[in-house]
Amino acid sequence: MTTTDALGDIRPIPEFAGVHDVWPRGDRLEAVREGARRYRERFLRQGQVRAVKSFDIAAAPYPQRFAFQGYSIGPNPMISIINRMFVVQFDGFDGALRTLVWEPTVAAGSGKAPFYAKLQKLSRTLRAESLFVKYYNDPEAVLPRLGLRNADVDYVSFDHLHVQDVRMIMGSDHPIDGEPGPRDPLFPNARMLVQRKELGTLESVHPMQWAWYVDGGMDGVPAERLHVLDGDVELGVGVSLLWTPGHTDGNHSLCVNTPDGVWVSSENGMAADSWQPELSEIPGVRQQARFYGREVVLNANTLEDSLDQYDSMVKEKTMASPSPRDPRWLQVVPSSECAAWKRQWPVVPTFTHGGLDYGTITIPPRADG
Repeated sequence: MTTTDALGDIRPIPEFAGVHDVWPRGDRLEAVREGARRYRERFLRQGQVRAVKSFDIAAAPYPQRFAFQGYSIGPNPMISIINRMFVVQFDGFDGALRTLVWEPTVAAGSGKAPFYAKLQKLSRTLRAESLFVKYYNDPEAVLPRLGLRNADVDYVSFDHLHVQDVRMIMGSDHPIDGEPGPRDPLFPNARMLVQRKELGTLESVHPMQWAWYVDGGMDGVPAERLHVLDGDVELGVGVSLLWTPGHTDGNHSLCVNTPDGVWVSSENGMAADSWQPELSEIPGVRQQARFYGREVVLNANTLEDSLDQYDSMVKEKTMASPSPRDPRWLQVVPSSECAAWKRQWPVVPTFTHGGLDYGTITIPPRADG
């Protein structure tokens, strides 16, 4: 793993060293849980991020049977999920201000993933697309509303690269099909933080993974725009990326410390219910989780390693703080969350945290003043 560069010091998290290698699997789960407990104590003492703001980007259709591991019961086979983008400002360990953009999904790129390309074709045939799709914000336009320029961003990252055309975000040195010239990066000075295992998946996609990755989505992305990680890392004061394998081999989750405690953003689950099914009022979820003796319910569109994904969700919920709005619920906010829309009742979240809005965005020093 590259640990330092011009953007500041990125540090591995020693509390998680080796926990994902423990055998047998029941012991691994407890090692992951204990590592999260120990890291959480240190993380809280370290300090808080300067600011974090979230923005809804787009709603997209998603099969209900995937969203809650086949446990939920409802008449509609499709629900909608709402993707969120986060803007996080924090102090690097070198003392410099850093800006991270988490999940700046470009909807046009996501539509190229085989699953959504096929679904769009079917929806247009049935004239049903408007029932599930809604656009809220363009990632390119979010930062100017905060007084920032897209060139102010230091880091970009996604929890994983399902349905992402990375060329549309990080640029490409040769044209995307149908475009006249090379694609400029959306955030020209940023580097994308990505796990080495996620890049490896894109180099050779297995048939079980194929439907969710954009073919050629990394083609021509300059290597210098990537910062490759191997496992859990701290980016700076109050912000880390937790390696959470299972949904994909290279999955990682955003973890931030705020005035309300620790938040985790993840797509391992589709609602707060996913991490706390014992509180769920979605028909079937609480009952099935109890029947099988499970403390989390997976977002199960891919089952690359469901045991690892389970462990990763326990890692996330162990890190998260109780919500001040309702202390029964832990502050894990899905990066793509089941919409609370009446049309998909009764498969709606029991509890929704809503967006994150902490601190004041700082304009970084610029050469042009």
